[in-house]
Amino acid sequence: GIVLVAINPYEQLPIYEQDVIYAYSGQNMGDMDPHIFAVAEEAYKQMARDEKNQSIIVSGESGAGKTVSAKYAMRFFATVGGSASETNIEAKVLASSPIMEAIGNAKTTRNDNSSRFGKYIQIGFDKEYHIIGANMRTYLLEKSRVVFQAEDERNYHIFYQLCASSSLPEFKELGLSK
Repeated sequence: GIVLVAINPYEQLPIYEQDVIYAYSGQNMGDMDPHIFAVAEEAYKQMARDEKNQSIIVSGESGAGKTVSAKYAMRFFATVGGSASETNIEAKVLASSPIMEAIGNAKTTRNDNSSRFGKYIQIGFDKEYHIIGANMRTYLLEKSRVVFQAEDERNYHIFYQLCASSSLPEFKELGLSK
């Protein structure tokens, strides 16, 4: 069907290499094993055939691998769209991740670097279906973590980074202490 259930193996597997991208490129959904590349190929083909926007929704629990799945889908689009080596779009779209992660990620019992917000990634294609740009927006920051953390969890990383920098002159006026 059109729903893919993926499980995060918490390690790199050889099922996301360039040769696997090329194997799924041009295939029909269901002709090969279920894979994030099959979902991406179906969206790419429908975009080209119908000339309409497509969406891939990646959902799951904390630590399920949603961000990694989105990265693999972007890598697929960059490769089949002829943009992989030219623009390295995956790296450019996710270049803001370290800053975003410091502000919007926290330690949960399941994941030391759990994203506490949603991401909406919009990828633009030209008339030949090559990637020409991308935009990432975040939404629904989990506000409850600001005032409460469950046992064995931490607040947003940014609070700990600010406190660790409290001795720097530019942070003196913030009144942070160790």
